[in-house]
Amino acid sequence: MTVSQLMRIFPGAFIMISLALAHFYGQADLSKLSWLWFTAFVGANLFQSGFTSFCLLEIILKKMGVKQSC
Repeated sequence: MTVSQLMRIFPGAFIMISLALAHFYGQADLSKLSWLWFTAFVGANLFQSGFTSFCLLEIILKKMGVKQSC
């Protein structure tokens, strides 16, 4: 694994773990539609992009003409 991949996997995992802990300790109700599902979506996408290197935002930004570093 590369540093770039791990820089996506760890934050994604931490987001998902923090949501799960908040839910199981009664601080967040994930059974209702809320903005927490958006957070879960972002965390899951970060996590999967670390393994697959597929990032929809990256594709969109490239098509918009945003320059890549290096």
